[in-house]
Amino acid sequence: MKTKHLTFALAALAAIACNDNDMKLQQGYIGPSDIRVTDGRMSPEVLLSLGRLSDPQLSPDGKTILYGVSYTSIPENRSVRNLFTIPVEGGEKTPLTLDGKSISNARWAPDGRSIYFLQGGQVWQAPYKGGKLGKRVQVTDIPKGVDEFALSPDGSQLMYVSTVRSAVERPSDADPMLDKAKAYATEDLMYRHWDHWVEEINHTYVAPLGNGLVTEGLDILGEDAPYQLPNGPFGGIGNLAWSPDGRYIAYSCKKLTGKEYAFSTDTEIYLYSILTGETAVIPVGGGYDTDPVWSPDGSRLAWLSMERDGYEADKVRLLVGDVHYEEVSEGQAALPYVDHIVDLTSGFPYNADGPVWAADSKSLYFHSLVDGLQGIFNVIADSETAFFRLTAPTLWFDFGSPFAVLQDGTLLATYCSMDFPTELVAVKDNSIEQITFENGHILDQLDKHETEARYVKTADGGEMLTWVLFPPQFDPTKEYPAIEICLGGPQGTLSQGWSYRWNYCLMAHQGYVVVLPNRHGTTAFGQPWCEQISGDYIGLNMQDYLAAADMIKAEPYVGKLAACGASYGGYSVYYLAGIHGNTYDCFIAHAGIFNEEHMYMTTEEMWFPNWDNGGLHEYAYTPGETGPHGDGETFGGIRQGGSPWSSAPKAVRHYANSPHKLVQNWHTPILCIHGGSDFRVPYDEGMAAFNAAQLMGVPSKLIVFPDENHWILQPQNALYWHRSYFAWLDRWLRPAAE
Repeated sequence: MKTKHLTFALAALAAIACNDNDMKLQQGYIGPSDIRVTDGRMSPEVLLSLGRLSDPQLSPDGKTILYGVSYTSIPENRSVRNLFTIPVEGGEKTPLTLDGKSISNARWAPDGRSIYFLQGGQVWQAPYKGGKLGKRVQVTDIPKGVDEFALSPDGSQLMYVSTVRSAVERPSDADPMLDKAKAYATEDLMYRHWDHWVEEINHTYVAPLGNGLVTEGLDILGEDAPYQLPNGPFGGIGNLAWSPDGRYIAYSCKKLTGKEYAFSTDTEIYLYSILTGETAVIPVGGGYDTDPVWSPDGSRLAWLSMERDGYEADKVRLLVGDVHYEEVSEGQAALPYVDHIVDLTSGFPYNADGPVWAADSKSLYFHSLVDGLQGIFNVIADSETAFFRLTAPTLWFDFGSPFAVLQDGTLLATYCSMDFPTELVAVKDNSIEQITFENGHILDQLDKHETEARYVKTADGGEMLTWVLFPPQFDPTKEYPAIEICLGGPQGTLSQGWSYRWNYCLMAHQGYVVVLPNRHGTTAFGQPWCEQISGDYIGLNMQDYLAAADMIKAEPYVGKLAACGASYGGYSVYYLAGIHGNTYDCFIAHAGIFNEEHMYMTTEEMWFPNWDNGGLHEYAYTPGETGPHGDGETFGGIRQGGSPWSSAPKAVRHYANSPHKLVQNWHTPILCIHGGSDFRVPYDEGMAAFNAAQLMGVPSKLIVFPDENHWILQPQNALYWHRSYFAWLDRWLRPAAE
C-alpha cells in the first residue's frame, strides 16, 4: 500500500469552552479530527477519523434534535461520545458536553426542560436551558450499573436494564475460599454467547423517579427468572415499550433456557402491569417477535414477527393488534389483551423493520431493504395493501426509519451511503434535505469515485444486482486489480450502507475495482431468493460469485482478482478456494467457517447451523401462508436435522462438502483473520484453515486478535486489520513494478 501524507491533530474546541462557563473541556476529551488529506484518497486513518453520529431524539417542542457523536483517538486506542443539538431546519450544531468519558442513551424529559443520559454505568439528569446543560445530578446508583434506560411518558418512572447471575457455576459457588479460582461449569448449553461467558444475564427493572437516588427497582421478570430481558446478545431497550398512559410495558422475551434456548428463536411479546406486577403473553408462536410499539392513543400495539421457529432469516412481518382494557374496580384496570392481530405486510414481499406510529395512530412508518436499497415506507393500519414508498428508488441511499414526524409531514431520519457515514436528513415528498454535515470537512478533501448498478445473469436464469465501485480518477484504458466481496450472513444485503470495517469506498480509494454481488440468499429481493441458500451453501450462490467474477474479468481494465469475505463470506472464500480453478489470484477470509462439523459442535446459538445446514423440510414459500414447518430429525428431544449426525439429505450433502474437505485443491494465496473472543465462529476455525494451507504448501498468513470478537472494534486493532488487508491484496494483485 502506498504511503499517505497525512497530518493529525485534534480540534480541542477550547474557544467554545472558554466562552461557556457551564461547559469545560474535561480530561480525556476527544474531539473532531483535523486530519489533512493531501492526495485526495481515503485511507484507513481517514476512515477511523470520521465522527460517528447516532441516536437522534427530537425535543418535545419539535424544534431541536439531540444526538451523540463518537470521535476516535488512534494513539489513545479509544473513542469518546459526546452530546450535541441542532435545529430541525439545520444550521450550526451546538456541543452540550465536552467530557472525557462517553455519554450515551440521552433522552429529553417530557417537558423538554432537562436531559437524562447514561455515563459511567449510571443515569444522570441535567437542566436544559438556552441551548446549554446545567449542573448534573446523579439519578441512579445501581450496584451492577445500568446498561440502558427509558423514561415513562410522563417522566415519573424509570425503566432500566442491569444484570443478574446466570446458571453458570463458578468455583466460589461450591467453596467461598476459592474466590481467586477462575473456571466455568455447566450442565446445559448457552454457557457462552457471542463474545462472553454467560456469568450474568440482562434483567429489566422499573423504579419511581422524584424520591431521591434510585438504588434498586422492581424486576419485571422476577429476581429468580432465568430469562434475559432484553434478549441477548444484541437486544436493547427498544424491545421494551411504555404504554402511553405509563401503566403497562410491552416487551419481547425468549422465555427459554439451555438447549431449548440454543435451538429456538421463539420470542414472544408480553404485557406487564406496573400496578399489579401481572404479566400476560400475546400468543403468536413461531419465531422472533420483537420491537413492540404502542399507538399514540393506546388502542393498538404493533410489532415485528417471524413465522417460523429456528429460522433467523424468515420474512419479517409487521403485525398489529387491537388493545382492550377492562376495569375491574374504580381506578384499577386488569391487564389489557390484544386481539384481531393482522399482518399488515402480507402483501409486501420484503422485510419490515423499525416500526414507528404516525401521530394520528392510523398508519405506521418502517424501513425496508428493497432491491438493494433501504427505503422508508408507510402502511395504513386498517389495510394490508395500502403501502407507500416515501423515498424514491432513484435515491441511492440507505434510510433509517423516521425518529420523528413533523406537523407538516416531514420525516426526520438518518441516512448514509457507500460514500458517507450516518447523517440526519429531512424527507418530504420524495425530496431530501441533509441536516447535519458531521464529516463534511474530511469527506470534501477526498476525490470522488463512481458506482454502477449492474445485473448479472445467474445459473438459474435470475438477475443479480451487482454494485461495482471504481477508483477515483478511473481510466478505462488502464488496468486495475479487483476485489469481489463475499457477503456474510448468509442472509443479508449489499446495499448502500456504510461500514467502518468492510468499507467499499476505502477499497476503491486504494485503487481497486470493487464488485459487490447480491447473490442468492440476500434479503432485499423477496423471500424465495433469500431462502434458496438454506441447505444449499455450496450451490447457486457459489455459482453467483463465479458469474460475477467472470463479468468483471471480461472487462479490459481488470487484471487480477481477489475474493474476500467475513463470517459466511469467510466460508465462501474457503469453499471457493477449493473449486475456483484459476478464477481468483488471492483470498482473504475473516472469521470464516472452515470445518462445518466442528463449527456445529462449538458455536453457541444452535438454531443457526441447525436450520441452514439442511435441517428443514422442503418448503416453498408462499406469502401469507401459515402453519408449522418441520426441521428434520429429533435427537435427545431436540430437533437436530441440520446436525452432522443427521440423515436428512440436505444435511448429508452439506457436511460432505465442507470447505475443509477440499483443501487438497487449494493453491491460491490466502490470508486468514480471526478474533480470539469470537464464540459465534470460534477462532480455531481460522487457525485450522491456516494450518491446512501451510500443510498444502499454499502461501498463507494467519492474524488472530485475542481480545476481539466477530468484528475488530478497537481503533489500533482496526488500523492494523486494514493495513494488513491491503498489504496482502497489494502483494498478490499488483504487478511487481507498480
